[in-house]
Amino acid sequence: MSELLALGFMRNAFLAGMLLSIVLAVVSFFVVLRRFSFIGVGVAHSAFGGVALGVLLGISPVLSALGFSVAVANAIGWISRRKDISTDTAIGIFFALAMALGVIFIGISGRYNVDLFGYLFGNILAITRQELVIVCVLGILVLAGIILFFKEFLFIAFDQEVARVNGVPVTLLDHFFLTLLAVAVVISIKMVGIVLVSALLVIPGAAASQVARRYGAMIGVSIAVAVISTTGGLVLSYYADLASGAVIVTLAALLFFIAFGLGRLKKTPR
Repeated sequence: MSELLALGFMRNAFLAGMLLSIVLAVVSFFVVLRRFSFIGVGVAHSAFGGVALGVLLGISPVLSALGFSVAVANAIGWISRRKDISTDTAIGIFFALAMALGVIFIGISGRYNVDLFGYLFGNILAITRQELVIVCVLGILVLAGIILFFKEFLFIAFDQEVARVNGVPVTLLDHFFLTLLAVAVVISIKMVGIVLVSALLVIPGAAASQVARRYGAMIGVSIAVAVISTTGGLVLSYYADLASGAVIVTLAALLFFIAFGLGRLKKTPR
């Protein structure tokens, strides 16, 4: 382990991975609790359109992806409130549109040499000190937002109508959470990529739901799954010379299956 930490890029990767693991794990708790898994997938893939827009305009792809993803997440939230359009339909429309726009923007820009593979599948080993600072600042803001409105988010997840009757601004907080979700997705692109980030929005919370029942315990297990899969995935990918994002997600999935098995054992009558 000391050998890995002696390398500057590995230190950056571990620091970013640890923070992003905590952020994604906490967001994952609410994503699973509110059944927002497909929304996470839609927002994650919409980031591709934002990245391509940044390439076209000659600005930071991360910043353009941030604005694009926040807009898409809130558009999905707004449209899904209409009675004549289901949430799945809204997500499907924006999912396809964002990916199509991404291909069009890349085609117009003519810059096919952009590291699209890195954005699609992640390359946390290539994260720079400047990117690490951005990840830390935005990650802390996401956590602060969730902590600030934790009780309200939990109330809404439990019963929206009762929360609304009790004066909780459900619609406003829904859009605020979707914004936090979009920010968490974008800052995680460098770690696991657009294609795989949706997995880390679901797997930690899903694993926690199998072995824990209290909210505090669920969040703790969710964080543990994310941290173990990230740190373990970085170590394994380094020595096996494999893509770090794919190894991280695979390890997280294995932890989910272990948690699923333990959950079945706990429920089996003796």
